[in-house]
Amino acid sequence: MLRFAEEIMLLILDDSGEFVRVPAWPLHCALAGGVLMDLALEGRIDTDPERLFVVDPAPVGDDLLDSALARIAGTPETFHASHWVRTMADGAGRVRARVLERLVDHGILECRERSFLWVLRSRRYPTLDARPDREVKRRLMSVLFGDDIPDPRDGAIVALADTCGIFEHTLSRREVRSTAERVALVSGLELMLQAVSSTVREGRAPAG
Repeated sequence: MLRFAEEIMLLILDDSGEFVRVPAWPLHCALAGGVLMDLALEGRIDTDPERLFVVDPAPVGDDLLDSALARIAGTPETFHASHWVRTMADGAGRVRARVLERLVDHGILECRERSFLWVLRSRRYPTLDARPDREVKRRLMSVLFGDDIPDPRDGAIVALADTCGIFEHTLSRREVRSTAERVALVSGLELMLQAVSSTVREGRAPAG
């Protein structure tokens, strides 16, 4: 099973192996939120309206999740979930790079580099195995255009995709308008997802 951060990167990859240009801060918040959501679904952390806290400090066995869990568990104070979204989004460039490495290692993507006079000019990630990409998009569309209460993972990927502005690139304007109420409902079901959205709305990276 892919992690949320991996699914987010697949959602912004187009058919040519190039990534859709989404603003960096919303994307980094979504990646950070994805890591935190995975930790929550693994039973390692939880949230209430005031704070995010560790339930079980035992490693999951996943390098993306375990480094974040160790950082939270090693902090003596407790903070609101938005604090951890901001903190981890500030280093999400490293998360993004690791996610791409993992997708290549899984045999889902291929890394192709283009250089001129030994200087790297561009990097593309053509799809080798399209099944994970098709599956996450199928789940996303099922939530968007369905009426049932979504599975927590499916609802979360919709909310995180909305955070990045992915729907503006993958849906028509009419579809964006018609699904806005559904997206807002799904995004409001989980405190962690509310924290991700509120952090993006601040519109700036953390100071320092």
